[in-house]
Amino acid sequence: MRWKIPAGALMALAFLIPAAPAVAHTELPGLNEACQTVERKVYKDIRELVTIDLDTASDVQVRVLANQILAAAKADSLPVLPRVMQERLDGTADDLRAFLKADVQKPWSADLRITVFRTLAGAGAHVQAAAQKVLDDGAIDAYLTYLNKGLYDARALDCASQPTPTPSATPSATSSATPSATATVAPTPVSSVSLGAPGGEGGGLPVTGAGTATVAGIGGVLLLLGGAGYLIGRRRRSRFVA
Repeated sequence: MRWKIPAGALMALAFLIPAAPAVAHTELPGLNEACQTVERKVYKDIRELVTIDLDTASDVQVRVLANQILAAAKADSLPVLPRVMQERLDGTADDLRAFLKADVQKPWSADLRITVFRTLAGAGAHVQAAAQKVLDDGAIDAYLTYLNKGLYDARALDCASQPTPTPSATPSATSSATPSATATVAPTPVSSVSLGAPGGEGGGLPVTGAGTATVAGIGGVLLLLGGAGYLIGRRRRSRFVA
């Protein structure tokens, strides 16, 4: 039971020690698939975690190292290594030691290769060329160099080669619609015939309708007034002669 106390302390250190360099290390931003600036994802080199001699290390030290590798694999979202590492942690100490000495890099290399393949989805020509070169190489160092640097360099070239978006056609549509809205209405043609113009000139038409009735009425009134004046004048003459 006494070994469980230092084992617990070592387990805590297993999660704290890898986290310290990550806080101090700052990566330059990069571009994602949509050419937007994002924080770069840095994949951990798990070989750097092996700071003990696996042949002479205690079982506790080996288990602490296994947990450090498991935490790094989960942080990188690797699909294979976390599951395999957890299976070894659930087994015997000898199996775990043997796995760390000889076989841990196999699932890890498969995970890195899968991750490189994932970067090809919707990738440009430069990313495709860089990824294919790394896949042909097949080395762990080549995978890490591509995922941590080469991918972002190639993506920057692809984003820089994209065509500039063309301006919208909205202004031209607006300008063409404005004149039609303010078009001048043509004046309605009016007759060139003057009411006072003599008949027969300029092809005019005789005045009819309400205007003719008015003139006839005024003429009748004048005729009546003239007749009445004549009769009054005649009666005055008759009285003067008598």
